[in-house]
Amino acid sequence: ARFVPPGGGEEFYKFYNTPDGETPSDELPLHYRLLDNCFAMGSSKRPNMKDWKAWFGTASGQVVDRCRVLVTMNTVGAGKGSTILWETSPPSIHSSGPKPWTSEQSSAAMHLERNLQELDNMCATGLIAVRLQMLVCEPIPGVWTEWMDSMLPNCGGSRAPFSSTNGENPYEGGVEVEDRPSPVQVVVVANASTADKCHDLKSGFMEKRVQDLILSPPYLTKNEVPKNFDPSIKTTHPDLVSSDDHDVYIGLKWSSLVSMRSISAFLQASADLAAAAASPRTKERSLEEDADGVSISLRSSPNSPFLIPSFVRVSYVSEENNKIAKWRMHGDFFHPAAWEICKDSFDMTWIPDSLSGNGGINGICYDKSSSAYTSVQRRLNDGEDCGQWWVYMAEEQMSLSPEVYANEVAPPLVQGGSNYFWMLTERQRQEIVKLKVCQHAAGDDRKKDKNCGEMPQAVMPLGDMESFEINFMPNTALGKKHIIGRRPGYSKEQEHIKDRELVRERKQLKGQEDIEKALFDYTVYPAALFRKDATLKAARARDAILTKKENIPNDTYGPYTVKSSYYDVTIKKPRQPVPGWCQSIARKGLCVLYSEYFRESSDKRCMEACGMDKNFSKIAQ
Repeated sequence: ARFVPPGGGEEFYKFYNTPDGETPSDELPLHYRLLDNCFAMGSSKRPNMKDWKAWFGTASGQVVDRCRVLVTMNTVGAGKGSTILWETSPPSIHSSGPKPWTSEQSSAAMHLERNLQELDNMCATGLIAVRLQMLVCEPIPGVWTEWMDSMLPNCGGSRAPFSSTNGENPYEGGVEVEDRPSPVQVVVVANASTADKCHDLKSGFMEKRVQDLILSPPYLTKNEVPKNFDPSIKTTHPDLVSSDDHDVYIGLKWSSLVSMRSISAFLQASADLAAAAASPRTKERSLEEDADGVSISLRSSPNSPFLIPSFVRVSYVSEENNKIAKWRMHGDFFHPAAWEICKDSFDMTWIPDSLSGNGGINGICYDKSSSAYTSVQRRLNDGEDCGQWWVYMAEEQMSLSPEVYANEVAPPLVQGGSNYFWMLTERQRQEIVKLKVCQHAAGDDRKKDKNCGEMPQAVMPLGDMESFEINFMPNTALGKKHIIGRRPGYSKEQEHIKDRELVRERKQLKGQEDIEKALFDYTVYPAALFRKDATLKAARARDAILTKKENIPNDTYGPYTVKSSYYDVTIKKPRQPVPGWCQSIARKGLCVLYSEYFRESSDKRCMEACGMDKNFSKIAQ
C-alpha cells in the first residue's frame, strides 16, 4: 500500500477533494461525471433525503444525493502471523510520535486500516456514500467494530475519543455502535458446523458468501421463483445492509486495495459500454464490418456479448523477493506486476461507439444532440471509426494456491474476472441475477442451461488499463510457483512445453536450470509489459487487416502498413517525447479523469495512448 498514493494518485485526490465553491463553473459537469454515471447505471430507487441527513449532510447543512456504494469485504485469512486478526488489538488512533515501521507481511491490520482510509476519503468528496459489510467466520470483539467505525467519520462513523491519561480503553463509555446508525456492519456468515469450512482458504466458502450477499438472488430465500420476478427486489433479510438499494457493489478480499480511482474508472468504462450498446448505428453495420477479427458491435439484444469491466491484481517486486522474480523484471524493482495472467490470457477488441460523455450514458460518437459530437467528428479522418480498444480476457485468472482451488468451487461471476476484487453496477447486478435464476431453475438440464445465455465477459479499456490493476497489499504473491495445469497461459500449455524442450536441447546458457525456472515456472507479468503487449496485439491485428497479402515480402516480419507510434521504434529513429508524455498521462488514469479534453478536444496527439486510435500510425513508404 505504501507504493500507491491516497485516492489512487495525486491528480485524483486533488480533483475529487476540491470544494464545490472552488471548482470553476465550466468544469462542474466533468467534476460530477462520476455521479452522472453512477445514477445512470445504478438503482432507479433514490433514497429518502431526510433519513440521510445525519450521515451525509454537507458542511453547509445541504443534503444532496450521492452514489451509494456497498463494499462487501472477505476477511478470511486476515491475521497477524499465525494469529487470527480479531484476537489481536486494533491499531491505536490517537498515538503521539512516529509509528514504528511494520512489515507489509506482519499484520493484516495495516492493510485493513489503509482500505478504511480510502473509503473514508470517498465519503469526504461529497459524491459517494459508503456502506461497509465485513464478513467474518465467527463473532469478533466489539473493540474492532468500534475501531472500524471510528475510521470512517466522513461516512457516518463516530470519531474515537481521545485516550485518557490513566490508560483506560478510549472506547469505554462511548456510544455503542448498535445504538446509532453506522457505516459498518459485521456479518457472521458461518455457524458452529461450518466454521472450519469458512476458515479453509481452499473451500471457496467466503467467496460464495460475498457473491450471494451482493447478488441477493430470490432462490436463496424462496423454493420457487416466479418467471416474472423483479430482479431489483432483494429478498434477503432486511437487517442486512446488502438488502438495501445501492448503485455500485464492490466485492473484495482484505488484501486488495480499493480507491477513488478504481470506482471512477469502473463507472466510466461501464457507461462507455452502455453507450456502445445503445448506439443506433449497430443495426446499420453489416456483418462484414464486424468480421475484421477485432471489432465487436454491442447491441441491446440478448445475443449481444455481456461485457463487464473487471480487475487484475498486481504485486510489487522488491529486493526481498528471490532473484528469479528479479530476472523476469530485468532489474527493475518496485514495479507493479501481475501473476494471475500472462500474454496469452487476453485478446484485443475494438468496440465502436464505446465513448460516453458528460451527463450519464451520452454516446458522443453518434448522438448529434450532444455538445461533444461535432468536435469528436471533426478530429476523425475519413474512414476512421469512433470508439476505443478493449482488453478482452480470453482465459480465467489463475491464482496461486490456495485461492486457485477456491475459484474452482466458487468461480468468479464474470469470465476472466477476479474473485478478490470486482465491481457491479445495479443494472449489471440485475442482469446477472436473471442469469443465475435461470441457471438455478435449469439445474442439471444442459439444454435449459444453454438457453439462459452466456456468462458476462471481463474487459478492460486499453487507455485506462492501469486503473483496473488493483494493488495486492501484502506483496507476497510474486516469485511463487503456480500449480501445474493451473497457471496463466493454460490455453497454450502444449506450445509452452515445446518451447521448454527447445531450451533444454540447446544447453548453451550458464545456470540453465535457474534460467528455465525464471522463464517458465514463475509468472511475473509487469504492468508496463501488459500495456505494451496489449497495444502491440491491437496494432498487429489492424496491420494484418489493412495490409494486402501481395505487398508482404517473403521471410519478413511486420508491421507493414500501420504501427504503434510509441512501441514500434528503431535505433535510427528514436522515440519522440510527445508519445512518452501521452503514455505517462494514460498510465496515471488522466485519459478518463480529464476525458472531456482527451475525448472531445481537437488535440489528437494522445489518441493512441488513450486507446482511441483504431488504425494507429501509418508507416511512411
